[in-house]
This record gives sequence, structure tokens and C-alpha cells, in this order.
Amino acid sequence: MNEKSLKKRDLTKLFTEMDLPLVKVLGDMEQNGVSVDSELLGEMSTDFAARITEITARIYELTGHEFNISSPKQVATVLFEEQGLKPGKKTATGYSTDASVLEGLANESELVREIIKYRVLTKLKSTSVDSLPQEINPYTERIHSSFSQTTAATGRLASTSPNLQNIPARTAEGRKIRSAFKPREGYKFVACDYSQIELRILAHLSGDKALIKAFNDDRDIHTYTASLVFDIPLEEVTKEQRYQSKAVNFGIIYGQGPFGLAKEIGVEVDQAKKFIANYFMRYPQIQNYMLQAQNDAKTKGYSETAFARRRYIPELNHSNGRIKSHGERISVNSPMQGTAADIIKVAMINLDREIRKRSLDSKLILQIHDELIFEVPDAEVEEMKALVPELMSKAAKLKVKLKVDVAVGEDWSQCD
Repeated sequence: MNEKSLKKRDLTKLFTEMDLPLVKVLGDMEQNGVSVDSELLGEMSTDFAARITEITARIYELTGHEFNISSPKQVATVLFEEQGLKPGKKTATGYSTDASVLEGLANESELVREIIKYRVLTKLKSTSVDSLPQEINPYTERIHSSFSQTTAATGRLASTSPNLQNIPARTAEGRKIRSAFKPREGYKFVACDYSQIELRILAHLSGDKALIKAFNDDRDIHTYTASLVFDIPLEEVTKEQRYQSKAVNFGIIYGQGPFGLAKEIGVEVDQAKKFIANYFMRYPQIQNYMLQAQNDAKTKGYSETAFARRRYIPELNHSNGRIKSHGERISVNSPMQGTAADIIKVAMINLDREIRKRSLDSKLILQIHDELIFEVPDAEVEEMKALVPELMSKAAKLKVKLKVDVAVGEDWSQCD
């Protein structure tokens, strides 16, 4: 897109003030790289291999014979023909055994649970434990991932060669892998991430007064939502009710319907429909926003972030109903996810300028969507713990305040 096209689409400011300045920040981040303990990863590889062998033996014991556990077709045969489990969605090559299908069957079968464990471990071993040491630059002894602004349609940054944005944080195995990422001697990691940023952006874009007030009053948003939906005092909200409210809070962002919600929280579809209806009754402006976002995208042919970044959505005019519905979900989610991506880009640019202004030795080494990780000299830790959240919070003028969580660690796992 040339300068004339940018001006015609009113995108010049976005390009010159965000995308262009970010190029240098990303270049420096790639050059900084991150250190990884290859010996520790080697020990993990041996441990993972032993566990995979044990799980494989258990799977063969449960089925009574050997088969290729890595073959979806053979897994489908074992589960749905031999074991008699109820199959879910069907693909062109047979019944699916993807993660969502297996997770739905996990409570019914130990075999399914073992297959899930096998898949998790083999994937982590091949994509992280065994491959990361091969990515270490022999001259710098660090891993230098590449970051792209143009890969994701929403404007999110993408990490490749290797992808350092997909190492899980919530599993024991993922945390173990993250523990191999270590700062250089005399340094710490300082990690800062936006708390529930997409829900906060939903509050801003929709203008829903109840949701805005909840965030600005520092409420636990899931407990607060449960209190409204179930019409009970905050102190009476149960863990189960909070869990259900959390599911619908995040489900709304991704266009989840009653069938998906019912499956996720384990209730009947009618109950899920009622839950969603109550949610929109308590947060009426959210439903209005969702409908308006879809209509605007259909009229313009694209959705926009709060910073005017566009995402064209041709799916909205597709004759296939399923594809058109997907486009409608995109038109609601993209402004939220895209605005979150833009906000952290602004934060990265402002932080880079301030770090240079103060002549600090702290370096930005990773961006994991809503999180920034810095390698910080011990003498600068307290200064960065104050500076980063301050500038991240000021990266956008929203009707709802942004909250930034801070963690300091001697390895990446301690920053979760």
C-alpha cells in the first residue's frame, strides 16, 4: 500500500505513529534475543521420552493391542469402533479425534485421558524441548525469534523461528520448559501483562455502564457478573457460579453460542440460553455493541480497532451460512483483539523511548500478546517494576482503566 492509498483510507497516522516506529523496537527485540539452558532442556527431553514410553505402554494395555497413537484415523477406529465411544464431528476422512472431541470424552474413558497426555507430551517434546536447543545462535548463545506485524489479521504480533508465543504457561510441562529460559548473570526477568484487557476493551467499545463501573471499582469481574446474572449478593457467589460467569464473559468475546457454552460448563442447552439471556439483560449495551459491530462491518466491508486499524471481512458476504456466521464472529472479536494489539504496540514504542531517555540497560526481549518481558539488571529492577506498568497503563485513553500485573523472576516460569 503506497502513501496515496494510506491517505485515502485515513491510515497515515496509524502507519507513521505506530507501525513504522515499531519496526525498530521489534528489530532490537529480535537482536536482544533470550538465553536458554540447553542442558536443562536435554534433561527434560530424556524425562519426556520416558514418560511417553510409559503412557504408550498403558494405552496398549487398555486397548489390548498396539497401534499408531499418532494416527488420527487409527485412534478413531480404536475409540469409536473398538471402545464404543460416541463419535462427535465428522470430517472428510472420518470421525474427528481433535482436542475438543477428546476433551469432551475424557470423563468417560481412561484411554482418552492417556491419549491426551501422549499428544501433549509428544508435541511439547518435538516443538519445544528438542527443537529449542537447535535454535540457539552459536555466536550469541541466545535464541533470536522473528516477530511480524503483518501475519495475524487482527494486528497481533506473530513469533516465528522459533515461535516463543505458544509455550503453555498453565500446565506443569509448559512451566518446566519456561524454567529453561533464564536471564544473564546479574539480571532478572521483569514481566508485565495486561489483566483481562479484551474484556476491558469490550467495556470501552460497548460503553456498558455496569461493566465499566465494575472494572473502575476494581471488582473481580467474574464474581461481579455472577452476582448480577444470578441476582445474588457478591459474598454469596459460589465457585461454580463464578466459573460459569467467567466462561460466558470470555465466550462473548469469541462469539460463543448456547451450544458451545453448554458444553464448556456442563449444563443443558436451555440453561445456557437462559444464562446468556440474563447476561445481556444485565449488560444490555454489550448486545447492542455486538449487533452494531456486525452491521458496521457488513456496511463497510471491514471492522476497525480503536486506532482505526482495519480488517476486511469478505466472509460476511459469503453464500455459505457457516462461513458467513464465522465472519459475523470476526466482526465482533477483531475490534477487541485488534485494539489490544494496538495498545501494547503503543506501550512498546513509549517504553523504548523512555528506556533510551533514561539510559537504562534493561532490554525488551519478548512480547507474548498481552505481556512484555524485559531482561533487567538487578540495579534497575525496582525502577522497571514502576516504569513499565505506568507506561503500559497510559498506552490508551479508554473509558475503563487498564490494570497491569507485574512479576519478577530468575527464570521465565517464575513470571507467570
